[in-house]
Amino acid sequence: MNYKTLGRSGLKVSPLCLGGMTLGDDWGWGATAAESEKIINRFMEAGGNFIDTANVYTNGHSEKIIGDTVGRHSARRNGMVIGTKFAANIYPGNPNGGGTGAKSIMENCHQSLRRLQTGYIDVYWIHQWYWNTPFEEILRTLDNLVTSGKVRYIGISYAPAWKIAQAQTTALLKDWTPFVGLQIEYSLLERTIEDELAPMAAELGLGITPWSPLKGGILSGKYNRNNQGKVPDSRMVDNGAGGAKLGEKELAILDQLNIIAQTHNTTVATVALAWVMSKPNVSSTIIGVRKVEQLEANLAALDVRLSSGEIAAMDALSAPPPTFVNKYSTYSKTFLHGGIGINGVKPDALPLTQQIEPGKY
Repeated sequence: MNYKTLGRSGLKVSPLCLGGMTLGDDWGWGATAAESEKIINRFMEAGGNFIDTANVYTNGHSEKIIGDTVGRHSARRNGMVIGTKFAANIYPGNPNGGGTGAKSIMENCHQSLRRLQTGYIDVYWIHQWYWNTPFEEILRTLDNLVTSGKVRYIGISYAPAWKIAQAQTTALLKDWTPFVGLQIEYSLLERTIEDELAPMAAELGLGITPWSPLKGGILSGKYNRNNQGKVPDSRMVDNGAGGAKLGEKELAILDQLNIIAQTHNTTVATVALAWVMSKPNVSSTIIGVRKVEQLEANLAALDVRLSSGEIAAMDALSAPPPTFVNKYSTYSKTFLHGGIGINGVKPDALPLTQQIEPGKY
């Protein structure tokens, strides 16, 4: 019963979001329609109110399943936040079947509304940034959809921080509908968003909804140092023997997750999820499940309270190589702080400043 607002908006969402990529077995590895309905119902019973899908997921079947289970029932629909995404072309041979032009956005919105069996979409996400469309056209079209009542909020996924910042600033200046969410991959094995995307989102009012928090199953608990990732999984890139490619860094993280999981009497997956949910500006973490039992296991992460020491240990093991932005941010503090601690950060003083006599020049 604890919810968060999505970014700088009044939309309240559950800390876990049910991902729609596994709703429907059209791609060979998702849940059947019947199992998907059970998953959605159990998610709602547990207090989950946020479902995310896309026009392309299971060839549109994901949206249809959500429509059959939620959209067509007005009482249920009113209590749920339904998000879907556009940009993928699901109409082969039609150059305007996908992308982010006004024609494509409008048509795909109408088709998603039809499959979802609802009169409006709560959060309409740009699935992929398309460089051939001026961002002003995208924003103006999305603003028109909000004004018309077909969409409530908008979000963005898969775009560089500078482009999102440019678009968000323009939207605010022109009084167009701004983005309230950033959907991006984030996990202990994918932290590169922390250099620019995450700070940008916090500054510009976008709540982060991480996808693949278990890195496609690598952090689910099925992989460890003993089996070296040699567990066949149809979703994984085959490494010659089936399963996941694991190096020493991945194995060290899995070792640490297992230690913490034993301390909390829980699973590796719940600890990995709890770490993501503990991060600043994360509004709702997207989980993908194919069975009700997997959903139950993920829901257990809501009860895990990691200590600052446990979080710090996992932070240290999973830290990605520093980018130029991160390296310069750390290095510049030696020039700026003068050896003084500010907001808990106390870098070494620049050697030259220690030799300058105050007032000498």
